[in-house]
Formats: sequence, structure tokens, C-alpha cells
Amino acid sequence: MSLASQPLTTQSTKPHAQYPHKYSVAPMMDWTTSECRQFHRLLTKKALLYTEMVTTGALIHGNTERFLRFSAAQEHPVALQLGGHDAHDLAHCAQLAQDYGYDEVNLNAGCPSDRVQNGMIGAILMAHAQLVSDALKAMSDRVDLPITIKHRIGIDDFDSYAFLRDFVGTVAQSGCTTFIVHARKAILKGLSPKQNRDVPPLDYQRVIQLKRDFPELHIVINGGIKDHGLAQDLLDQGVDGVMVGREAYQNPLLLLEVDKLFYQSADPYDTPEALNEVLIDWIRLKVASGTPLKYLARHMLGLYSGQAGSRKFRRHLSETMHPIEAPPDIFETALAFIKPIGFRGLQEYSE
Repeated sequence: MSLASQPLTTQSTKPHAQYPHKYSVAPMMDWTTSECRQFHRLLTKKALLYTEMVTTGALIHGNTERFLRFSAAQEHPVALQLGGHDAHDLAHCAQLAQDYGYDEVNLNAGCPSDRVQNGMIGAILMAHAQLVSDALKAMSDRVDLPITIKHRIGIDDFDSYAFLRDFVGTVAQSGCTTFIVHARKAILKGLSPKQNRDVPPLDYQRVIQLKRDFPELHIVINGGIKDHGLAQDLLDQGVDGVMVGREAYQNPLLLLEVDKLFYQSADPYDTPEALNEVLIDWIRLKVASGTPLKYLARHMLGLYSGQAGSRKFRRHLSETMHPIEAPPDIFETALAFIKPIGFRGLQEYSE
């Protein structure tokens, strides 16, 4: 591992155009599938949605259509997250993303798992800033899409602010202007990916300092954001956007207020009944077109989490959605267990 010998500074303090994605839902392996993103899009029209990470090897040597398929009618804006390090391969996959109609391509430099480290994918890339910069430049030269990066605030013992600042400074020389920063360092040996999401402490102030030191870059903050109050507080401190992961997945009703609070758009639904009607129609349409119910319902188990009947709702779906021929009526039956009074004050209602 090497560090730049001198602190890097930016060439200009003139900000780029205002970053359009104040709120995004993080890429999450096995979770943010196309079906999940379509569900989330029914809750928020504005938030930027991300795919699971897809490796360059899977796209180049595997079933490209399976990995890149998405619903153009339902998912935009949607970003493809890539895992890889080879500039040529990443540029080729960025071209595929553009051909398929994605709105952004993001490089994963934050995943800490042993498996991806061995392929020079994920957080290990933070030890190779120039390699990352060269790869991002190759991607930008190949396509017209925004090319972004998601990374940590450090890795292992390389966790000083100077290390983070120099990494961003080197990578920014590629022309990349959007940095999504998980405000925890990654411990590459000794912690599991799950532990790496919780054990290293959050340090939001380092990410906020990045924005102060690189005012011309778009800095998006990720990690531990569980409510809109914290999200807005972080935006008020200067970052350009917030990225929410597990909370948005496990408590999807969080997304219902995103458009109003962060994009000054109207709430999408006036009542839970109006939302339920849309969800029922969507599930019926998807099942009729050949998507098994379990591929849809597994992402919806957290719907109405914390409200009266939510446990029975989850149990009914969990126990009945798995047969390949499971009918869409199962979801409607599960909804009958929920007795919501309204969207406001949801936390007041419990089982």
C-alpha cells in the first residue's frame, strides 16, 4: 500500500452543477434486485436507485442480459454498480450499461469481503488510488454517463483523514466528480462484511470535511442513516446527498416521504388504502407476466413494519409465497392483517 507523498489539492473551487440526487437507496447484494427497485419506485418517484454490485467478469463472461435487465418503464433513475479494477474491462462494462439505458455507473471501492478482495474488487482498491483514477478515466472516456465511486473513509490502519483526502484528490484527477462515502473504515482482515457495517465507528465529520476541502465535488454520505431527520441534518451540514441502505429496505415506508421532503414534490399517496391498491395491481401484473410471487414479496416483508398486524402480515407471506405457482391473492390476504390508521405517526402503532 502506498500513499501520496504530498497532500493533493484541487484545481478549482468552482462547484459543478447542483447534484440532482439528494436521496438514494444503496446497492445491497441479494436485496436491490430489479423487483426490489420496482417496488421502491412505487414508493418514491425521485430517489436514485442502485443495482446490486455486478462484477466485470460476470458481465463479460456470464449472462449479460440476466445481470443487466431492468424495467425501463419503472426504475429510472437507476445506477449500475460495478465491481472490478481493470480499466479496459470496466470501460467495456460501462458501455454495456449505457447501451442498456442505465443513468449512472458506479465503481464499488467499499465492499470488504475476502472473496472480492482476492479479485482486487471493493475496499482493497482504496490502497491503489492511481489504479482507481485510471479506471474511472477509462470509463468516462468511453461513455457519456456519469461515472461515480462508492468507497469507505479508510481501510485497516490507513484510516487518517489525510489518507482519505489524498485518495479522493488522486481519484478526482480522473474527472470523477461524485464520491459516495460510507462513513466507516473497512477492516479487511478479521471482520465479516456484516460486522464491517456495524463495528467500525461512524465518522460523519470526516465526510463533511471532504466537502469543505473539495467544494467542487459532489459528496454523498452513507452509513447508519435511519431517519429523515438525520438525513436532513447531514444535508444541512453541506453534503450534496444522502444514501440510505438497510433502513430503506427493512422499513420501506421510509421512502414514502422522500419526494416531499427532499425533492419538494407531492406525497405519492394520500392513504394506506391508495398505496395498497397500487401494490396489489403491480403484483397481479408481475405474476401474470411470469414473475413468481416470492421474487416480489420477499422484498416487501418490512412493509408496515411496527404497525398492528405487521407480524401476521410477515408470517403469512413468509409461509405461503414460496411455491412457484403461488397466486397474487396471497399478498392481498396478508394485507388484510394490517390495520393502519394513516401514514402519519406510524411509530405510534405497535402489536
